[in-house]
Amino acid sequence: MSKQYLQTHTVADAHPADIFSIGVTQKQLLSTSGSSDIQVYNLTFSPDEPTPYPHAQTLQGAHSAGAHHLSVSANGKVAASAGFGGEVSVWTYDEQGLWTAFGQIKDDIKAGETWAIALSEDGQFLAGTTYDGRVNVWDTSTIGKDSKSGAEKIREYQTKGSYGISIDLSSNGEFTASGHANGSVYLFNNTTGRLAHSLQGLVKPVRAVSFSPACKFLAAGGDAKIIALYDVQTGEQVANLTGSGSWIMSLDWNWSGEYLLSGAYDGKAKVWSMERRECVATQTESDEALWSVKWVPRNPALRNETFATAGANKSISFYREASGT
Repeated sequence: MSKQYLQTHTVADAHPADIFSIGVTQKQLLSTSGSSDIQVYNLTFSPDEPTPYPHAQTLQGAHSAGAHHLSVSANGKVAASAGFGGEVSVWTYDEQGLWTAFGQIKDDIKAGETWAIALSEDGQFLAGTTYDGRVNVWDTSTIGKDSKSGAEKIREYQTKGSYGISIDLSSNGEFTASGHANGSVYLFNNTTGRLAHSLQGLVKPVRAVSFSPACKFLAAGGDAKIIALYDVQTGEQVANLTGSGSWIMSLDWNWSGEYLLSGAYDGKAKVWSMERRECVATQTESDEALWSVKWVPRNPALRNETFATAGANKSISFYREASGT
């Protein structure tokens, strides 16, 4: 049975440039773009509010040249953003409900060197890919504790040198996955510091990798227009999800791992059923690229699942599952 999602709200012109990445907590959505500021919206919704998802905060001048990636820890207390100038900034959520700058990852990073980033569930560890194929992992708790005022690098994984354009950390902290411009997908064991699996099946750039909530599966997608599904423990490719008509730019699992959300270059967001291994919903409001898609944490007041999309149209759109689907 297919599912249906209805567009419930759009934050038009949320940024003056393409929105490249969004991240969510239980309470808020953060967005970053080709402009210098990071925007924050509350994920509250009630009949008494004149505008759903109201604007909460602007992190002004966060990245002078704009930022291309954003990651938020699952506990909602730490965020990280990677800028076009090469800087990687870390932010913390304080008791007053505001995001404040905590510091920057400094490792002689040059402009464009660090690309995709991902935070661990508690925000202590930050992984990042590089243009020359390295995968670095830093301990964010060490920021500012030495003369460099940076973070301690605790891992540096080596690949075959292809540009790393996507990354994710498993929720249990055991694995780091990276997707590369040559179609390679690597799975590293964070405990041993060794390569666990070199995953096969994609021969074109891998623009998104994402672990399922229980860390059973890794999903990978990109220019091949398919989503490859891998068993994390064995490295076996267990499925190909087909039906996307364009490059897949973003992937995100829902809270239960039953559904996978994808955003594509042709402006289409798709919901994929893991039970059926097929697309069960397609949403499109624009033919402009969707750079980032995220499930919104479940709101008891709404019941039905919601997801958000953002991209080249400079807006953030929210979709809610229709009742009865």
